[in-house]
Amino acid sequence: MKRAIALLFGLCLFAPTAASAAPLQHVVLAGGCFWGMQAVFEPLKGVTKVVAGYSGGSALTAHYDIVSTGMTGHAESVEITYDPAQVSFKQLLDVYFLVAHDPTELNRQGPDDGTQYRSEIFYSTPAQRGEAQAYIKHLASAKVYPAPIVTKLEPLRAFYAAEAYHQDFMAHNPDNPYIVYNDKPKLAALRHRFPQLLRN
Repeated sequence: MKRAIALLFGLCLFAPTAASAAPLQHVVLAGGCFWGMQAVFEPLKGVTKVVAGYSGGSALTAHYDIVSTGMTGHAESVEITYDPAQVSFKQLLDVYFLVAHDPTELNRQGPDDGTQYRSEIFYSTPAQRGEAQAYIKHLASAKVYPAPIVTKLEPLRAFYAAEAYHQDFMAHNPDNPYIVYNDKPKLAALRHRFPQLLRN
């Protein structure tokens, strides 16, 4: 009996485990000032991390004072790490295109002007690229916006985190006039339009 129990216990110990969960995925999105972009994506279910930073240029110029000249090729961006089992890439696109920014504004966003504020998706997989292309085509055919969508699609080559004082800027500076006027309305729109995507 003891031998049988030991054998059973051994089988339990070495029984094959269930398939591991899908790995986390990443995408970098640019759509104006990264303060608001970070604040909009952080409360989503399945989003594990959002970092404000720069993408599109070189490591040497990935500094705010230089990026703000608009001459570096960088866009203010956010790197989003997410669990595809909890939030789909399509749902991230919903928030990006319908809440986080206006994809019809060329090289600007709201009060901010320059190529560093452009609308751009830096995709990390061919699947993300295909899905983003299809999403943009759908928005255009449905005439969701009265003007053409100018969002660029480029493969992600590198992302550089912004300076520490830019990270979670809205959380640390909720009464900043820029935040109050430009970014808090986006959070209100997110809660109204996609409440099912928010963490409790």
